[in-house]
Amino acid sequence: ATAAYPAPPPAMTVPTTMSIYGASKAALERLTIGLAAEVYADGIAVNTIAPVAAVATPGAEALVGRQVAAVLNFPPRQIGPMMSEVLTLGFPDAEGAVVLIAPSQKVPDGGRLF
Repeated sequence: ATAAYPAPPPAMTVPTTMSIYGASKAALERLTIGLAAEVYADGIAVNTIAPVAAVATPGAEALVGRQVAAVLNFPPRQIGPMMSEVLTLGFPDAEGAVVLIAPSQKVPDGGRLF
């Protein structure tokens, strides 16, 4: 099966270039909730700011228009403190920062990963 849609998803409410941005913000929210639950008994509060609209953070602009390799439609799976349904693929560089895997040429969005 492929993740390509014959038409835009029915809940399309944000520009398609915002998918990675939205995923990172959802991950931050889930991490905050999980961490708050873990340290509550120690009297520690955990808070984050939740903007009501997209905020262009440093580095986000470099991802706009890029294609990266990811596996979609996973059943929910615990990845560290978060539940995830997407596996974005990358390798650590010499300093440990993640380098995302990307096709060497333009391919149709939603194509199958072999």
